[in-house]
Amino acid sequence: MLTFEHRFGGTPSTPVLNGGLMQVLGIESSCDETAAAIVEDAGPGFTVRSDVVSSQVELHAAYGGVVPEVASRHHLTNIAPVVAQALALARTGLEALDGIAVTRGPGLIGALLVGVQFGKALAYARGLPLVGVNHLEGHLTSVFLQTGEDSPLATPGFPHVALLCSGGHTEIHLVHDFGQMRLLGATRDDAAGEAFDKGGKMLGLGYPGGVKIEALAHGGDPGAIKFPRSFRGSSLEFSFSGLKTALAIWLRDHGRPEGPGLADLCASYQAAIIEVLVDKVIRAAELAQTPRIVLAGGVAANKTLQQRLREEASVSGCELFVPPLAHCTDNAGMIAAAGLMRLRRGERAGLDLNADASLALG
Repeated sequence: MLTFEHRFGGTPSTPVLNGGLMQVLGIESSCDETAAAIVEDAGPGFTVRSDVVSSQVELHAAYGGVVPEVASRHHLTNIAPVVAQALALARTGLEALDGIAVTRGPGLIGALLVGVQFGKALAYARGLPLVGVNHLEGHLTSVFLQTGEDSPLATPGFPHVALLCSGGHTEIHLVHDFGQMRLLGATRDDAAGEAFDKGGKMLGLGYPGGVKIEALAHGGDPGAIKFPRSFRGSSLEFSFSGLKTALAIWLRDHGRPEGPGLADLCASYQAAIIEVLVDKVIRAAELAQTPRIVLAGGVAANKTLQQRLREEASVSGCELFVPPLAHCTDNAGMIAAAGLMRLRRGERAGLDLNADASLALG
């Protein structure tokens, strides 16, 4: 059965025009979540009028991770009703849109193709401008999203340093403006999110493992086990493959603990990831001479990471900006916002727009 997570949006009613503000439909299908959102420009940020996500987490949990073919097939089933629900919750219609933004990469190629083809067909049928968006650029833009439910969230100015952490990417960027960034450092092998999830799998915690490691770590001692930290010193690059190997060796030698021992193991493993992330982004902010740090991507939802980075940023005279939880994980609001800025600059994609599983950022 198709189920929706209504992250934001009002009660469906007759479609209304948006009062002259630029309004964009965003479509996201890069991995295992089918998402659609309506976003409009609102000064320094973007107002999210609706944000609908159909998650496949429970479906893939049985396999211990995302199965690409299964994800693609469910995107095909979900995408039309998800887009329809986003329009209804925003109390708007296709005739009120100023454009469509769709994730074209990076991600799972089959999953991406579903969103790209749907976005192209909709743009062609309605005569709407279309733009392709890099999924990672979307994450970097997510900190500017406003829900309209509370007082406006503080947003960073430019330039700022952004730590982008997800299941497939761990990167530090110097962001000069929307869509204009310079890579300062990245992982040479595994991403932080992968290290969390694969670590959880080795510990028999199921999928997604990162969330379960974080939960268990709250009751553990982060100094109980000495796991390695790679690329210490001046480098802004990351490596987490050795950490995963260290966990595998520890489990081989000691076995899987229970109770407090498992909590200590999770806390120590998490600390080895977080310490490196925090140290390097603080160093990057110092080198870039900017007092503003953004934490984005799925791993940004980790509360311990947020707390440690906020503490260290304060010591260094920096301010930390983190999107709300719903906008840390994959969502279409961030795609719509990044696409809106590209449409404002006059960018347009033709009907030859294609998905790119390894699309580079910048």
